[in-house]
Formats: sequence, C-alpha cells, structure tokens
Amino acid sequence: MSNNYKNPPILLVEDNPIDVDLTLRAFKKRNLTNSIHVARDGEEAVNFIDRWDTGEQIPLVILLDLNLPKIDGLEVLTILKTHPKYGTIPVVVLTSSTDNKDIERAYKLGANSYIIKPINFDKFVEVASQIELYWNAINEPLI
Repeated sequence: MSNNYKNPPILLVEDNPIDVDLTLRAFKKRNLTNSIHVARDGEEAVNFIDRWDTGEQIPLVILLDLNLPKIDGLEVLTILKTHPKYGTIPVVVLTSSTDNKDIERAYKLGANSYIIKPINFDKFVEVASQIELYWNAINEPLI
C-alpha cells in the first residue's frame, strides 16, 4: 500500500470483540468508505508504526480504547503522540472509562478527543456518524 492519502484507513484499537463488532457494524451502516484496520491489544497497535514505516497507508484517525492488554491505552497514546513522524495522527479515545483522571491524563498526553462508548447500537451508529463527519468532511488533515 502507498501513502497516497486517498481514502486513508481508520485504525481501531480495541480488545473487546463485541465492541469491535459494534464499531464495524456502525461504520458499515453509515456506508463508511474508509477501510478499518483493527489492533486487538496495545502491542499490536504500537506495531502499526513499523507497518507505516514500510509503506502501509497511515490512518486518517486512530480510535483508541484505554483498557487494553499487553500495553494499556494511555501508554499507546504516549508512544504515538511522542513519535517524531506519526505524533500528528489524530487519536480519539473511545472507551468505557468515565474516570476524570483518565480523561485528564488522555488530554494531557495529546488525545484529540475523548468519547465515552455508547451502550446501545443506535447510539454507537450516531457516534460513528459524528466521527465520520468530523474526520472525513470537516477536519483538514496534515498531509
């Protein structure tokens, strides 16, 4: 794959298979044209850096859960946001944590947005729609 920035993928970092399925179904219902790459733990998410270095297309946005095995989401966020080459990729924390400490820490580490996961599918579709609209239509990506 090349880094041609035409219809870049979205990277979903999520270990819960139910939430992966909900997210994929919500984006499919919205007819999202971007492909969705899934990392199922923090280590797999960090390994995407090597994939980007070898030519895999850089994502438009990263949707990051905080509660991840191997490397937790806040550590993944730190690694991504301090990376000299990929630190500008937008990261949206999409998590079930409503803890103010997690919210504050995520923003201090460079999260671009913090969204609490909805508990039902219709709300998930609404969140997917808002994410799609903002990151695909409104936001101007750094090229």
